[in-house]
Amino acid sequence: MQELQSAFWEAGRLLLTFDSDLTEIVSLSLRVTLSAVVIGCLIGFPFGAFLAVARFPGRTAIVVVVNAFMGLPPVVAGLFLYLLLSRSGPLGPLGLLYTPTAMIIAQAVLVTPIVTAMTRQVIEDLYQEYDEQFRSMGLTGARAVPSLLWDARYSLITAALAGFGRAAAEVGAVLIVGGNINHVTRVMTTTIALETSRGNLALALGLGLVLITLSLLINAAVMSLRGSAKRMAYV
Repeated sequence: MQELQSAFWEAGRLLLTFDSDLTEIVSLSLRVTLSAVVIGCLIGFPFGAFLAVARFPGRTAIVVVVNAFMGLPPVVAGLFLYLLLSRSGPLGPLGLLYTPTAMIIAQAVLVTPIVTAMTRQVIEDLYQEYDEQFRSMGLTGARAVPSLLWDARYSLITAALAGFGRAAAEVGAVLIVGGNINHVTRVMTTTIALETSRGNLALALGLGLVLITLSLLINAAVMSLRGSAKRMAYV
């Protein structure tokens, strides 16, 4: 009990003094995660909107695949990316394995299906609601996408935050393609796993508190955005 209490006190000290190791790990984690979310949104928003308004053979199959990939096991994604990025893989000459770039790619692979699926559902519901109005204005199919994306911007930010939550908590894929190399590819989740196994609970607890704080901030942001969206709907 005393050891655990000491670990909490030490974790608090690391946070209050902005310990260099802890700050470096948090900074890299945020850089990797935010980059992955931006990539996921750049792909997921237009692709999800396209799936919502377009009608073509095979669309249902694509929607099913996208929805299934929302639950893609991270270790499986990491394994396939490892095979692609390893020296014997097709992308091996790029030298991306065990770099932050590889971790960004891994997280983007996990985030994109979430953003795409949520965008498709939001835009599809909105398109059905405004269908007659859009037809009267001559906005059908892909021509309606920009207006739909703008009108659904609050819900789309919620989708981006959901992707951020998935990426921030990721362990398996980034561990496989990043290697958890000290001062190079060590992020919060992989460090927590490593330091806990080593018995260094102070650093693990400090990073855990940062992750919990981020999770609370994300949920608070989602609730705030939903409230703003409802208020704007009645203005």
